[in-house]
Amino acid sequence: MARIITCNTNGIRAAARKGFFDWLSRVNADVVCIQETKAQRDQLGDPVFSPRGYHCYYNDAIKKGYSGTALYSRVKPRKVVTRLGWDPLDSEGRYLQADYEGLSVISLYMPSGSSSEEVLAKKMRFMELFLDHLRGLRRKRREFIICADWNICHQNIDLKNWRSNQKNSGFLPEERAWLDVLYDEVGYVDSFRLVNNEPDQYTWWSNRGQAWAKNVGWRLDYQVITPGLVDAVRASDIYKEERFSDHAPQIMDYHLDIKA
Repeated sequence: MARIITCNTNGIRAAARKGFFDWLSRVNADVVCIQETKAQRDQLGDPVFSPRGYHCYYNDAIKKGYSGTALYSRVKPRKVVTRLGWDPLDSEGRYLQADYEGLSVISLYMPSGSSSEEVLAKKMRFMELFLDHLRGLRRKRREFIICADWNICHQNIDLKNWRSNQKNSGFLPEERAWLDVLYDEVGYVDSFRLVNNEPDQYTWWSNRGQAWAKNVGWRLDYQVITPGLVDAVRASDIYKEERFSDHAPQIMDYHLDIKA
């Protein structure tokens, strides 16, 4: 059995102060994928950022205090990939891939498109290039688990106020259509929905108003898998007993062995 966690920490140093690493030491994860570290590696010298029992990898953005991904693994990967050869993915540290025997786990931070038309255009271009990459991965003779803040909800069930958000980035028709292609044409699978089809299952809440208290959220963080892993999915959870950032950790258990 393998437990894999994905979490946008919205600043890994802030999440550490809120108890993220104390929690992590108790949940027995095999791989932990983190997005939006908002730190450079030389700012993470405290041993808390290299948790005991894990091989730890960071991919920083060039811009300080921005973006960035991380991956912690109990098994040392055969290979770690942090560059795909195009921006803003490379310069913003948005991708970190760990390769094992027959399996790769990816930590991905998809751009948000909510602040302006310019950033939405940047997100759409990112999605176009990344879909090409995802198509390429399907041609490889291995399975993939892509752990990400996707910054997109797919269906009405995935956010509370879907009616009023149909013209907002994160739930735009063209973003949802991108996920349709990812699932229906390219063949990836939303692992969470294989075992949990309940409403009100969210991973992100605005800091405005009483969104957290009222569970007015969005399901932006999830683990997309290749179809060969469908039968390995055992359980899912969204951890909300503590709050480490505006996102909650999303946990998946798989019936598989992660081998170097």
